[in-house]
Amino acid sequence: MPEVIFPGPEGRLEGRYHPQKERDAPIAIVLHPHPQFGGTMNNKVVYNLHYAFYNMGFTVLRFNFRGVGRSQGEYDQGVGELSDAASALDYLQSMNNNSKHCWVAGFSFGAWIGMQLLMRRPEITGFISVAPPANMYDFSFLAPCPSSGLIINGTADRVAPPADTVNLVNKLHEQKGITVTHTEIEGADHFFQDPHMDPMIDNVSDYVKRRLTESSR
Repeated sequence: MPEVIFPGPEGRLEGRYHPQKERDAPIAIVLHPHPQFGGTMNNKVVYNLHYAFYNMGFTVLRFNFRGVGRSQGEYDQGVGELSDAASALDYLQSMNNNSKHCWVAGFSFGAWIGMQLLMRRPEITGFISVAPPANMYDFSFLAPCPSSGLIINGTADRVAPPADTVNLVNKLHEQKGITVTHTEIEGADHFFQDPHMDPMIDNVSDYVKRRLTESSR
């Protein structure tokens, strides 16, 4: 998989870019967990999400936020990281002008960034939020949430307690015109350690495949 370096707001950003042969393949970016707690684009959840999208026919980009790996800059409380994600999406779109579908997937801190990106970019047609830390970050900006997506978490998550995720989902369910699907993986912790990774990825793949056959947002 080609390593790529592309311009970000604070200098170079390092990524892994996995194109399809089809010119009009759907595109997806995958966002990693918190940079200050060891989050990188090679996190297992991020890596597995990347390949799940690729195996469904998406051209995929995952990348390191500023200050992680070979990406320049330093941690910026989520503000700069949102700008990094927007730059990554710009880069991905510039290489794939004919794409009809654009998805964003994020894990933990990356899920919070991904949901904010959703608010800024109307071209995003679907989202995957894995273990969104609704206990740590304010998700009230999702008013209204602009596109349908999947929120997935483990019932044994101690980092982002399931009750907070349920509260977030219930707020989103009140909105009209979109459908937020919520799936819980029984017994899984925050990192979906085995044997929970495969069922989580299978759920994501089933959801995305179903959405790709529907025409609605």
